[in-house]
Amino acid sequence: MAAPSGARRWQLLLLLLAGLMHGASSVFVVKNGNGTACIMADFSAAFLMTYDTKSGSKNATFVLPSKAEVLNSSTCGKENTSDPSLMIAFGSGHTLTLNFSRNATHYSVQLLSFVYNLSDTDIFPNASSKEIKTVESITDIKADIDKKYRCVNSNQIHMNNVIITLHDTTIQAYLSSNNFSKEETRCKQDVTSPTTAPPGPKPTTPSPSPVPGSPSVYRYNVSGTNGTCLLASMGLQLNITYEKNDGKTVTRVFNINPNKTAVSGNCSSHLVTLELRSENVILVFSFGMNASSNRFFLQGIQLNTTLPDARDPTFKASNDSLRALQATIGNSYKCNAEENVQVTKTFSVNIFKVWVQAFKLEGDKFGSVEECQLDENNMLIPIAVGGALAGLVLIVLIAYLIGRKRSHAGYQTI
Repeated sequence: MAAPSGARRWQLLLLLLAGLMHGASSVFVVKNGNGTACIMADFSAAFLMTYDTKSGSKNATFVLPSKAEVLNSSTCGKENTSDPSLMIAFGSGHTLTLNFSRNATHYSVQLLSFVYNLSDTDIFPNASSKEIKTVESITDIKADIDKKYRCVNSNQIHMNNVIITLHDTTIQAYLSSNNFSKEETRCKQDVTSPTTAPPGPKPTTPSPSPVPGSPSVYRYNVSGTNGTCLLASMGLQLNITYEKNDGKTVTRVFNINPNKTAVSGNCSSHLVTLELRSENVILVFSFGMNASSNRFFLQGIQLNTTLPDARDPTFKASNDSLRALQATIGNSYKCNAEENVQVTKTFSVNIFKVWVQAFKLEGDKFGSVEECQLDENNMLIPIAVGGALAGLVLIVLIAYLIGRKRSHAGYQTI
């Protein structure tokens, strides 16, 4: 394996520091009108993120301070109309929000939202923007009703350019008393897998679900302060393998419907993101660039969704080490053939009729096209067949001419 670059080493070091600097643990409480607690949360948090400056992208690392406070906008929710939420404020206009939901047996932090203010010079010195940004993600924080969620180990939550690391976490919502329950549900990170698998039936091949037709091709556009930074025309199909409640492993295939999809994204000098929200799906594409080779590429894909019939309804997958859809900066990448991008062992994306260009664009038009290898191979087949047929015709013609010449040589004038 090649040694990581200098920039990559710094990112790894900062990520390690974010995991070590947990900050002071604080207890946050939300009460109803009667003064009874409905949410209690005790955790420390570290933040690692990138932001733009005039001299390029920079990293910021900070922790949730001990002075963080629960906002009055936090709520216990109302039965059948709204769900509880815990809103924590700190610094100069930063808020961390935990939105809860429940069913008959479990409750969960359905969505974690982080709002940060780039005008806070203590955290974001020399930021080129003074905007207020919002990022959010589905989480795997869940517990049985009337039990507290407990996680001693670190739990990293990825949200575009932000990584939040929670540590030594105790959370409980829908409290039946004014304190944490004595019973608890431990997180996956705390549960040690057995070294020897228990005896049982051999695993079966995942059962495929009915495959839908080709998805609709749609043109996506992401713009920033300097104009358009991404154009992408493509159809998207997701392949997810998971275990159902009955223990069967299935592979579900479904299309992203552009007509039911909200589109957003971010532009920076070295990273462009395209975020698609379709019903209960959050799908994020990240495009990076290699300055030395002057090329852009699909660097990462992140998926957050819920699967109602799954043993674990919250499905998350991400990979930031991809090298797909590559082209020279200023040009566009185009592929009429279907491409499959394997994100993780249990998640892949089929991309249909893709035409994409990131970073340097002239207005809202694609640049010169660089064809994919699949299309080039498909073009070689008819060329090879045509060449073979032309050669065969030439051979037949030459044989005919030679045969005719010999037949004339066999007759003599009397």
